[in-house]
Amino acid sequence: MQAVIVAGDKQFKVKEGDVIKIDKVEKDVGDKINFDPILVSDNETVTMDKGHMENAKISGEVILHGKGKKIIVFKKKRRKGYSRKMGHRQFFTEVKIGKISLGKTG
Repeated sequence: MQAVIVAGDKQFKVKEGDVIKIDKVEKDVGDKINFDPILVSDNETVTMDKGHMENAKISGEVILHGKGKKIIVFKKKRRKGYSRKMGHRQFFTEVKIGKISLGKTG
């Protein structure tokens, strides 16, 4: 069973047992997270109907929190003697996807 979920401003295609990195969430390691699915597929049918999606549940478990790879931001204006170099590391939360269930369909 596969699903497309929304976490923050991004969409992820997930299956049961997948590990994804999402933007930092204020949960402790080991806590459960529920996601809002926008599409669920069980290899035969694809469900996108809002009526059916109200009961769909996708749960995950927080594995760890961390910082991503460093990104260098460099600004320069030629012939002006202006240059700025900054670094940035984005915080993330790693989540293991658990059960994907459609709930009641009717």
